[in-house]
Amino acid sequence: MEINGESVNEIKRYDELGLSPELLKAVEKKGYVQATPVQAGAIPYFMDWKDVIAKAPTGTGKTFAFGIPMVEHTDPACKDVTGLVLAPTRELAIQIQEELLDLCAFKDGVKVVCLYGGAPIERQIKELKNGPQIVVATPGRLMDHMKRRTVRLDKVETVVLDEADRMLDMGFIQDVTRILDQIKNRKNIGMFSATISREVLDISWVYQRYPVEITVQADTQNKPDIDQFRIEVDRGAKAELMVQLLTHGGYERAIAFCNTKNMTDRLMGLLRMAGVKCEAIHGDIQQSSREKSLQRFREGKFQVLVATDVAARGLDIDDVDVVFNYDVPDENEYYVHRIGRTGRAKRHGVAYTFVSGVTEDLRMDNIVKGTRNNVKKLRYEKGTLSEL
Repeated sequence: MEINGESVNEIKRYDELGLSPELLKAVEKKGYVQATPVQAGAIPYFMDWKDVIAKAPTGTGKTFAFGIPMVEHTDPACKDVTGLVLAPTRELAIQIQEELLDLCAFKDGVKVVCLYGGAPIERQIKELKNGPQIVVATPGRLMDHMKRRTVRLDKVETVVLDEADRMLDMGFIQDVTRILDQIKNRKNIGMFSATISREVLDISWVYQRYPVEITVQADTQNKPDIDQFRIEVDRGAKAELMVQLLTHGGYERAIAFCNTKNMTDRLMGLLRMAGVKCEAIHGDIQQSSREKSLQRFREGKFQVLVATDVAARGLDIDDVDVVFNYDVPDENEYYVHRIGRTGRAKRHGVAYTFVSGVTEDLRMDNIVKGTRNNVKKLRYEKGTLSEL
């Protein structure tokens, strides 16, 4: 780990970070003892109200890195919003709310509200009237509430942009800057992401003051333990191959990624015809249905979650055994975030990418070169896998 360009190898337990008994008890309830590098680096500075910009691999505990200080700073007796977290997707916003609620388990009176599109705004307005101190929101829905004057941000002290690069890539930069411009009394801003883009640095330059820069490189300590395979397969045999891998691998929980909504629905149908229990999530499915599917997946009610890249970031499902790239992703970053759904929390994971045709073969070559990952080549023909 580097802090402001200097290498720091200090390992810390949570009980060495000066946390309150309530927060330590909440962390212990989760079964955690040792802080991850990004947590050990960010928490002390965030507790001291410093601006932080943190880059760390997916699955390394960034939510607790900003969530612990935010909850520590929250006064249960206060009825104003003092903490704000912005997230690019509804799924990530909901997950962050759940993790923050876990941290509030022994801090009575702290309320966390989640604001996102695709859900009834009247219910959110009712929740805001109950005096939450922490709001987690997608930028678009928060702007809706600001226009309706149903949320006040004038007392906000801490702002966090989670998955900041993804949020700006999705076109939220104007909403984000308008929101930040309305928060005049903020004490600190945190920007957390797996990659730091030019747009993220521009936001940091305008809105942060002498930020502490924390960089956690992927290494043997925090790099996910994922066996990666690329399999040459005829396009019409992809579903057959996936069913075979599921059967012989004994995988209990899998995520399959497709590039389009139509292919997601089609794959779900093919898997169900083969007797595989699965459900799909993508942008055309109602938010309430997507949330139910994710919850059912977490509970182990079905084996395979078929998804577009809307699900590739931020989902906190630690025990995914295998990821299938049914379609080769369009960008290197998508590949990294897709396979990052497995091999989490120091568990072993497996990722298979199905390659059909010259175009996908060239795209996969670029991904391997760009990510510098060790990806083993296989071929599937006539029901048999062989090495290349």
